[in-house]
Amino acid sequence: MLFMFLATDADDTLEARLEARPRHVARLEALQAENRLVLAGPNPLPDNDAAFSGSLIVADFPSLDEAEAWAQEDPYVEAGVYAEILIRPFKKVLPA
Repeated sequence: MLFMFLATDADDTLEARLEARPRHVARLEALQAENRLVLAGPNPLPDNDAAFSGSLIVADFPSLDEAEAWAQEDPYVEAGVYAEILIRPFKKVLPA
């Protein structure tokens, strides 16, 4: 089942985000190698595309519990970048 992860960054965490980014991206690349990643990317600030307010990921997991466990092991969580992660089932409609 697909799940959407909408993460919100904590205040003043750009440096921690940049430091943890290689490990974060490596986990996403692992999902991609397993054909489980639909999309992933940061949410840049409207007036500064070098700073971020959070991230969006859509990926395939067997269950909500496994999606939640995967999210809690993210390097951005460990580094204190994410203040909150909203995880919801997602149904891809388009593009087909």
